[in-house]
Amino acid sequence: MDLKGKVAWITGGTSGIGKATTLLMSRAGAKVAPLGLKQEKLDAVTAQIEKEGGEVLPLKANLRNPEEVERAAQAVVDKWGEIDIVVANAGINGTWAPLEDLSVEEWDLTQEVNLRGTFLTLKYAVPHMQKKGGSIVIVSSVNGTRMFSNTGASAYATSKAGQVALAKMVALEFAEDKIRVNVICPGAIDTSIEDNTEHRDLDEVQVPVEFPEGQIPLTGGKPGTSKQVAELIAFLCSEQASHITGSEMWIDGGQSLLQG
Repeated sequence: MDLKGKVAWITGGTSGIGKATTLLMSRAGAKVAPLGLKQEKLDAVTAQIEKEGGEVLPLKANLRNPEEVERAAQAVVDKWGEIDIVVANAGINGTWAPLEDLSVEEWDLTQEVNLRGTFLTLKYAVPHMQKKGGSIVIVSSVNGTRMFSNTGASAYATSKAGQVALAKMVALEFAEDKIRVNVICPGAIDTSIEDNTEHRDLDEVQVPVEFPEGQIPLTGGKPGTSKQVAELIAFLCSEQASHITGSEMWIDGGQSLLQG
């Protein structure tokens, strides 16, 4: 994938899918600006890219803070003059619990990070993209878009469904500016996001279903990789996808077809 000379801003760009995307785009010739919360992870990604001869601008910011997001977008433009690619990847699984046990604060946190954070990312990036166009990819999920069997994931699924609606709305809004907006919906991917998920009292509400051959038909239950997702993101940001906008794409090995 040739992204030579492009400037890419990747939120959540220091781990999992975001890190894989940052590294892949750098290797494809893009100048990359990964955004993250933890300095040590930013340092590690920066060192790896610089060792490989790439150009990188690490950005520490909290997507819950509009001023920090706006400053991050401006920092990219101050350094490289433009933003060509935005990957709105940062997000949390949050708390998975029966609806009556889910606190208002837990619900709000998931919406604030996943959906409001995506809105803020696009809000502050788009003005810098309108002069010459570009590509935006929002990382959603199978949950809330084609799969609804993960009982207890109401807050997460709602935030992910909202991302798909947002992508479709702004794809049309930004079309005249030659900005393409697409959304991808990964299924089970080998990342560490599950480590930060709180599961509470789900045995009471989950419908018991067993899949003896595994939940992912294409691989016999083996999850996908961050690199596979990054390759789809890079494709959608490349010239090969120049006529694709307002589309959602599932990358799950058929998981959501089985579990939907």
